[in-house]
Amino acid sequence: MRLHRLDVTAFGPFGGSQSVDFDELSAAGLFLLHGPTGAGKTSVLDAVCYALYGSVPGARQSGQGLSLRSDHADPGTRTEVRLELTVAGRRLQVTRQPPWERPKKRGSGTTLDKAQTWLRGYDPVAGAWRDLSRSHQEIGEEITQLLGMSREQFCQVVLLPQGDFARFLRADAEARGRLLGRLFDTRRFADVEKRLADRRRATEARVREGDAVLLADAHRMQQEAGEAMELPELAPGEPGLAAAVLGAAAVARSTARERLTVAHSRLTAAESAHATADRALADARELARLQDRFAEARRRAAVLEERAAAHREVQIRMERGRKAETVAPALELREAAEAEHRRAAAVEARARGRLPETFADAGATGLAAAARRAAEELGGLESARRAERRLADLVAERAGLDRQERADEDVLRDTGSWLAGWDTARAGLQARLESAQEAATRAEQLAVQREPAGRRLDAARLRDQLAGDTEAAQEQVLASRTAALAARAHWLDLKEQRLNGIAAELAAHLTDGEPCAVCGATEHPAPARRAVGHVDREAEERALAAHRSADEQRAEDERRLGLVREALAAATAEAGDTPTERLAAEADELERAYERARRDASGLHAAREELRRAEQERERRLADRQQAEVRTASRLTRRDTLDRERAVLEAELTQARGAAASVTARAGQLERQAALLTEAADATRAAEDGARRLKDADARLADAAYRAGFDTPRAAAAALLDDAAHRELQRRLDARQSEEAAVRAILAEPDTAAAAQRPPADLEAAERAAAGAAGRLREAASARDAAARCCSELDRLSARATDGVRGLAPLREEYDRVARLAALTAGTSADNERRMRLESYVLAARLEQVAAAATVRLLRMSSGRYTLVHSDDRTGRGRSGLGLHVVDAWTGRERDTATLSGGETFFASLALALGLADVVTDEAGGVGLDTLFIDEGFGSLDDQTLDEVLDVLDSLRERDRSVGIVSHVADLRRRVHAQLEVVKGRSGSVLRQREAG
Repeated sequence: MRLHRLDVTAFGPFGGSQSVDFDELSAAGLFLLHGPTGAGKTSVLDAVCYALYGSVPGARQSGQGLSLRSDHADPGTRTEVRLELTVAGRRLQVTRQPPWERPKKRGSGTTLDKAQTWLRGYDPVAGAWRDLSRSHQEIGEEITQLLGMSREQFCQVVLLPQGDFARFLRADAEARGRLLGRLFDTRRFADVEKRLADRRRATEARVREGDAVLLADAHRMQQEAGEAMELPELAPGEPGLAAAVLGAAAVARSTARERLTVAHSRLTAAESAHATADRALADARELARLQDRFAEARRRAAVLEERAAAHREVQIRMERGRKAETVAPALELREAAEAEHRRAAAVEARARGRLPETFADAGATGLAAAARRAAEELGGLESARRAERRLADLVAERAGLDRQERADEDVLRDTGSWLAGWDTARAGLQARLESAQEAATRAEQLAVQREPAGRRLDAARLRDQLAGDTEAAQEQVLASRTAALAARAHWLDLKEQRLNGIAAELAAHLTDGEPCAVCGATEHPAPARRAVGHVDREAEERALAAHRSADEQRAEDERRLGLVREALAAATAEAGDTPTERLAAEADELERAYERARRDASGLHAAREELRRAEQERERRLADRQQAEVRTASRLTRRDTLDRERAVLEAELTQARGAAASVTARAGQLERQAALLTEAADATRAAEDGARRLKDADARLADAAYRAGFDTPRAAAAALLDDAAHRELQRRLDARQSEEAAVRAILAEPDTAAAAQRPPADLEAAERAAAGAAGRLREAASARDAAARCCSELDRLSARATDGVRGLAPLREEYDRVARLAALTAGTSADNERRMRLESYVLAARLEQVAAAATVRLLRMSSGRYTLVHSDDRTGRGRSGLGLHVVDAWTGRERDTATLSGGETFFASLALALGLADVVTDEAGGVGLDTLFIDEGFGSLDDQTLDEVLDVLDSLRERDRSVGIVSHVADLRRRVHAQLEVVKGRSGSVLRQREAG
């Protein structure tokens, strides 16, 4: 990367426009940037950093772009920084303008213009600049990709800040590791450490889960087997646990199968007794049923005898109903004829009521003739009706022309009034749009600041919370450690007491005649007796379980404390030392400003839409006015034509309509008259036909009633049954017949008659015997099912325990392998003697490269006295890998860098900064850094050392570099001929450039 030219306007202390030609300054390889304190030497470097990354270095960076603006600048001059440079073989020009509060064009006050950025590239073929992008994000990504460095790396490598490297020279391993980690981006190695630690915890949890499952299965098998199984006295994790559990399970399965065989035999005997009792109960129930059936049949026969008279009445009524059914068709025909006659008479009366009185006595023939005459007169009016419709159209069109004329006059008057106020309305809408646009720009700038402020506030709150959690976790760890020690001591005491009385415990199981488990003797003349307070195995196991539980709780509390401390360190690194209340106040103020800007900017879309609609409305009104003028000119001719045609049609219609109001009214009268006459003629003919059909129906009904044996048609109608009555009578007759047949069949059954002669059945005794047999059967079946379930469950649990034992072996191997790798990368393994983490190991290699590159220059600066060396030694209880020492050739000893004097510290840190610049450049992909700046620090050097330092800096030209020294030391002005002077004045600073002469 080589800088060519820098132009700044209204930036920092520079009130006007200033330019720096780096090509002329770099011709000598070494140039000086000097000026009095506060003149703005560092602002030149800030301008270079701002042009490339859109922000200034380190502590000078501000969240408000407005702070970059010069206080000496004219209110109408916008702040701008333009930088020309060559990077990766491309010549580029970057222009940045920060946000600017400019005076409003109309009225008082200011408005905020948002930041602008341009990136242009030089086309050597065309010999001109070509635009590449105007996007902040795209330009930032392009510059970062070309340089291969972030802003922080650029400030550390190109704008060498000597104060930071003096701190780096004296810093401890942790602080040195943080800086190197940012420059070399070693987060991926920290991610490997975290991934292995997470995998170790996951594998350990799976192993513990497998042990817990195996013990749980063993306890379930013991619950199922009961006394037939004894669990081994082994703790989880012991080698013989799996074999002991599987052996005890085999014994339990054998015992369970023997119990199942016994239960099967008992169930067979109970089933036989239950079948005998069931047969006896079935016989008793059948005898009781037959006896009850005979008694019920006798009772039903008595009821039938009592209802014989009612049955005969139903038979008589059914007989008359069957005769009346032959008269039913004639009755239905007569009722239909009578109903039709009444309807026809009513229709005739209504039709004659709508006719004039002159037709009251006319017959059907006379009414039809009058209807034909009215239809003939209606046909003659068809031509007059068409003329009348045309006249109505003419009148409507003439009225439409009048309405259109009034509407056009309104349009012309309204359009003229609206267009007169157009300029004023447009100016107001434009002002609203500009105000909303300014608010949107402010909201966009504030939105960028909200997320970092919120993250820092959240981190501060988490930091405060975790500080309290750390204290509580430390107290909990102390308590759990104390409890674990107490539980272990209690367990050991009980174990010692049990061992002291183990003889009495073994003697309790001795039986005369059976061999002793210890000595094998069958005689036991003096067995030991249990002393008062003897501790048995159960008490010892409870104490052991309490000790393990307390120890697990201690380990869990220590792990939780470590997690809380790690979280606290991360939160503190994110939030810093700023109080939470202050961060909250700053975040609230930022949020309120953002909400105000959003509220003001919310009308931007509405203002744009209103302005667009107003412009569309203006175009529409201009078009309406032009159309109205055209229509006014064409209406005059059409109005005269309509008036002449209307006079001709009115004369023709006056003769055709006669006394009626119109031809249509006259035609309507004739249409209604013809329709009424036709309807009355049809109704009269229908009434006459209905009267004839009613008379014929009466004659046929009288003849049918006489033939069926009824005196009158009325009697036949009374005897006629409807469907519901007929079905009910038939049902009663059928039910009587069915009941008689059923009673006779039951009384004739041989079994029923024989059962009636036997003694009454004792059903209750048979049921008690059957219930007792069923209870004994259920008990036997339940015992058999329990034994079968026990066998099945023991088989299932044994199989699962066997699979679990097989699966635990490779899982334990995986855990051992992962745990070793995790401990090695985390620096906690016994094999890692220097306790060096993986990330520290990588950074140590980088630091070794930096020390080697820095030593080359340090030897020249110190006349061969000092050498920087990298050290892997541990300091105190910390981890090793990032130590940095200096070797003094005069004494031959290696000592700490903190023992260097002020001048020695300067050129040592300068050599370290240049070495780090070389290593970071190579790490970034070999991007050439042809321009470097060294900011301050030369005032602490004597003349000889200063000459040696300048020689080293001058030697950088061997790598085609130019070095700019930023200093106010007067002696450097005599030694460095190419100079850029910053002159301070009341109206702002100016730049003066002097080439090497």
